[in-house]
Amino acid sequence: MPYDLGDWLPEDHLSRFIVVIVDRLNLRHIFNRYKGVDLTSYDPKMLLALLFYGYATGVFSSRKIEAATYDSVAFRFVSGNHHPDHDTISGFRKRFLPEVKV
Repeated sequence: MPYDLGDWLPEDHLSRFIVVIVDRLNLRHIFNRYKGVDLTSYDPKMLLALLFYGYATGVFSSRKIEAATYDSVAFRFVSGNHHPDHDTISGFRKRFLPEVKV
């Protein structure tokens, strides 16, 4: 089995596109307001990319997105093999998604 999750996905896979696009977004306003509780907080770009990829593939539930970070190679790739819990995903969505819709 390949060590790098990217080796499991084709070069033109949607998950790669979303990670690149989110990385290029100016998310300064989110970074300035995002404060994790401690050192275990998740990268806001990763959480946003998870939401975008979930929405693009028809996965809207934060519980299903959390489960997919364990079960789906593409979701694992987007999350960098991290597994934020559904409360973290839901809280991030409620707090920041309205700003991203603009």
